[in-house]
Amino acid sequence: MLNCEIHGAQDLRVADRPSEALGPSQVRVGVKAVGICGSDLHYFRHGKVGDFVIREPLTPGHEAAGQVLEVGADVTSVRRGDRVALDPARTCGVCRYCRQGDSNHCESVHFFGSASRYPHMQGAMREEVVVDERQCVPVPDSLSFELAAFGEPLAVALHAVRSAGQLLGKTVMVVGAGPIGALIVMAARLAGASRIVAVDIVDQTLAACLRVGATRAINAATAPEALDELAAGKGTVDVCFEVSGSYAGLANCLRASRPRGVVVTVGTLSGSSEHCPFNQIMVKSLSCVGSFRFVDEYAIAVDCLSRGVLDVSPLLTAAVPVARVHDAFALAGDRQQAMKVMVTF
Repeated sequence: MLNCEIHGAQDLRVADRPSEALGPSQVRVGVKAVGICGSDLHYFRHGKVGDFVIREPLTPGHEAAGQVLEVGADVTSVRRGDRVALDPARTCGVCRYCRQGDSNHCESVHFFGSASRYPHMQGAMREEVVVDERQCVPVPDSLSFELAAFGEPLAVALHAVRSAGQLLGKTVMVVGAGPIGALIVMAARLAGASRIVAVDIVDQTLAACLRVGATRAINAATAPEALDELAAGKGTVDVCFEVSGSYAGLANCLRASRPRGVVVTVGTLSGSSEHCPFNQIMVKSLSCVGSFRFVDEYAIAVDCLSRGVLDVSPLLTAAVPVARVHDAFALAGDRQQAMKVMVTF
């Protein structure tokens, strides 16, 4: 099978690898579409994501959908030919976190495309992948593989919105208007937020957020006075989502939040925290919540996509064949041109 592998910074290869063996409760899926995520880009550009450093060839990709090729003897929920979205998390179900309903913190999780453990947890950017039966979520013929692959990032967005609490009638600010930020805009709208402000430094991504439900867009680089307006008095925003992964973005959240507001951190922070007004957390009695991956939201996300509750098609920039995977990564890394890029097989 064709297998995309990152060997180190700027070293992405397509290799021919043998197929994996199939267990009795497992499913072999022919991968049709895989989204390129921010973490995939970090592994490609730098050979690492934060402290997770590539020490062996890593297959990226955790946003995937495909078609069932073969099922194990004990599999009953899917059969050959079924179209499925793939939950990238294989959790143990028995550790203390799984037992208490926090499976996103499973102590023995296998999550597609991560170098957080060694040997690495290989991802889905390959011609076929073997998964547990429970990782397969059927999708209708009416949903393209490319849109079905949005299940994972949409699950992240739904979990973040759930972590924020009640949004009905609230004013929401989303800082970081990339794919996850745009999906949080959509999820916040679904949850009943009355005003949704998207903040970024790229006009193209802000325009995409307006198309999917934001009521206002602010370019923090060219119109910082608009952020001052949101921070007037003691702040005017009920719930802020920090998705940019920057301390500057977090600082804007803390400044714009009203007293007793909620700040949800979704992005992986990097850079200097020197000018971030952390004291505002105390002064405003803010509730700060971290949102990591998702728990049971994957199936909910796929259901929303399958029934057309949420239309993510405005966020799909391009579907690029695996033969041009280097072009796909180059396009995905250009925020002026791309929102979500899929690699197809």
